[in-house]
Amino acid sequence: MPAYTPQQISTIVGGTIYGTASEATTITQLCIDTRKILDPLQSLFIALKGQTRDGHDFISDAYARGIRWFLVSKEVEPPSDAGFIRVNDTLQSLQQLAAYHRSQFQIPVIGITGSNGKTILKEWLFQLLSKDYFIVRNPKSYNSQIGVPLSVWQMEAKHQLGIFEAGISTVGEMQKLARIIQPTIGIFTHIGDAHQEGFTSISEKVAEKMQLFSHAQLLIYRSDVDLIHEAAMALQSSREATQKPPLQVFHWSTQKQASLRVMEMVKRNDKLLLTLLYQQKTQQLHIPFTDEASFENMMHAICLMVAWGYEWATIQERVMRLQPVEMRLSLKQGIRGCLIINDSYNSDIHSLNIALDFLQQQSPHLRKTLILSDILQSGRNDEQLYQEVADLIHQKGIQRLIGIGPHISQYPQIFSRYPALSCQFFPDTASFIQAFRSDDFLEEAILLKGARPFAFEQISRLLEQRLHETVLEINLNALVHNLKLYQQYLRPGVQLMAVVKAFSYGSGSVEIASLLEYYGVNYLAVAYADEGIELRKAGIRLPILVMNPEPGSFQAMIQWQLEPEIFTITQLKQFVEAVNQAGKSQFPIHLKLDTGMHRLGFEPHQLQNLLDTLQAAHPSIRVATVFSHFAASENPTHDTFTQQQAHLFEEMSLQILRAFPYPIKRHLANSVAIHRHPQWQYDMVRLGIGLYGVDSDPHIQQQLQPVATLKTTVAQVKRLSPGESVGYGRAAVLEKNTTIATVRVGYADGYPRKLSHGKAWMLVHGQPAPTIGWICMDMLMLDVSHIPHVQEGDEVVVFGEDLPIQQVAQWADTIPYEIMTNISQRVKRVYYQE
Repeated sequence: MPAYTPQQISTIVGGTIYGTASEATTITQLCIDTRKILDPLQSLFIALKGQTRDGHDFISDAYARGIRWFLVSKEVEPPSDAGFIRVNDTLQSLQQLAAYHRSQFQIPVIGITGSNGKTILKEWLFQLLSKDYFIVRNPKSYNSQIGVPLSVWQMEAKHQLGIFEAGISTVGEMQKLARIIQPTIGIFTHIGDAHQEGFTSISEKVAEKMQLFSHAQLLIYRSDVDLIHEAAMALQSSREATQKPPLQVFHWSTQKQASLRVMEMVKRNDKLLLTLLYQQKTQQLHIPFTDEASFENMMHAICLMVAWGYEWATIQERVMRLQPVEMRLSLKQGIRGCLIINDSYNSDIHSLNIALDFLQQQSPHLRKTLILSDILQSGRNDEQLYQEVADLIHQKGIQRLIGIGPHISQYPQIFSRYPALSCQFFPDTASFIQAFRSDDFLEEAILLKGARPFAFEQISRLLEQRLHETVLEINLNALVHNLKLYQQYLRPGVQLMAVVKAFSYGSGSVEIASLLEYYGVNYLAVAYADEGIELRKAGIRLPILVMNPEPGSFQAMIQWQLEPEIFTITQLKQFVEAVNQAGKSQFPIHLKLDTGMHRLGFEPHQLQNLLDTLQAAHPSIRVATVFSHFAASENPTHDTFTQQQAHLFEEMSLQILRAFPYPIKRHLANSVAIHRHPQWQYDMVRLGIGLYGVDSDPHIQQQLQPVATLKTTVAQVKRLSPGESVGYGRAAVLEKNTTIATVRVGYADGYPRKLSHGKAWMLVHGQPAPTIGWICMDMLMLDVSHIPHVQEGDEVVVFGEDLPIQQVAQWADTIPYEIMTNISQRVKRVYYQE
């Protein structure tokens, strides 16, 4: 692993050292997140400044977790035995350090860029070449200005080949990544509209991405794409004109003469038969994928192998062994109250570290079990490898390890060095399945991390809860993206309350709350006490506001530390009585003021009575916040009324604040008001439906990502004749030959019955299929006459990225809130993170 002293690092980045930590320390780990510290005594914490957070604010946390060396860009008062390297820009210094580290290795490095396909191509190249090379590559999609230097930092003397992808979002970024990766071979995968907002044109984006290959020796690309081909030719010519080392290009095409020409493609079942022309000779090659994206990625990989002189027979044999790349970690409900996290993306020590972080993020308070297969093709001694694995899972707080495979099973003594770790070992997956007992798993988080030959999908099926085939997929990356988008609009010091009522708008309260807690949200809000109790039972420790507390739930709320919204004098007195009966004091409450919504809250004429009652209740309760609710903050037509509400809130809340000697927070802004009325953010804002990808402002909506995708499957396909009817009441009598698909979703799942008779459509094979006949309780029928090859089991998208929930709500003459919250609990929630 990398090994630098603080003095060496300071010299590389042009920094200044101060503090009292030992300069004899060897730095092997770079840390940017205090939640992901592996070896604190050998770590350098890099205090990066982001749009919403400053790493300098977490130095004390990193110190408390054992880190003693810090890279900073502003003066920090050094704790005892801590050392600091002061620089002007910590991100720039991180990149400088990684570029220096990369320059110490004279091995071939493949640099990959393009709008799409980078990660899949990188992983396929790893599968194709790992038999011949010990490879270092980006973990997952670590291809950003931060991810690339952290990836390159992994390079060690044992590595024989590097494969790094580079992603950019605006002009000026690629030159920085090129200095870090220093690729000797380049692959330009594709050009499209992704991240186009950072560029004035597609050609500008191509020119920016091409900078990655400024010093490469070989460039591979598809010459059918004129912009890429022209940019490659320009780069080659400029190298010749300036007498720099020549650039060799190797391009492929389906349309014209090229280094490798695809003469013919024939689809045969689930494979493509390619006829290729190379150096005036034809070759036939089967590839195990048929979609256009996979074909394009596959061709780039084939070109590299051909350029490197691989025999065609070897290429064919390895290509046919390729496995699809699973791009995401998924989280599902398991048997007996368990959470199942399935990561079959790849099997190496770095991806294991990432998966363990996700396990901790989603289930910080559950017992944790790791089911781990042999780690294949690591290129290192097994004993050293599994000692590193043992150290890692100990650091991550795993309580139980189930090891599967002949290699890991040879080293029980390594894992037994940690007495708190319970271990079982099986020679193969079949042996585990044979010994499986569901009673062995109860209310725990289980991470499945297996290399593909071990077929852990069999284990996943054993552990997953058997539920309805209709699923609501929750994209946790999208939710975090949306959270960060709104955080960009917050003024310094403003806190954020996330509204997770109504099962997190249908998305699943515990899972969403765990994620929000991990990402530093300050408060949670739920509608009823039972929702808050569920979160507390799951280990959520954030303060929780209950917005509709009922007197019958007061004792339970006090027991579970749930804070009530108070909006009447009677309710206030009842809660004070409950607090006194429980023997508590200074219990936090939240006062709701009615400034014009006229739903709940104290009106101006009630303020004096409220203050008198609060004073009489001292010290049983403490006012934590005062808040109100805008009635129409999203609508410019009502901005005058919104302003009146804000002024009334200012007057009323100030009276309350002046009546008490302690600080009281105020909050007024909802999701839309965060960006439409930032002057009224006060001490805290409430973020609700915006988290889930819905905002009434078109500019904000364009930047949000949909969090939820509702999917189902085709149960049966029928071909009907004119005169036949579909569904109850013969409501749809056919006038022509019609093919219908019955799909597994109905009004009991939350799909509105009023969308019967073609008032809405779903996506089958990516094409719209209208409803036909009445929507039934558990099923509905779609007209798929115009969509070829629809079969039982085919996926159907009810709403998602390509069919927005706003459209479904519009068809149903309602709002997205209602569609989301009506999704039935019997619909399985599947959570995933890229």
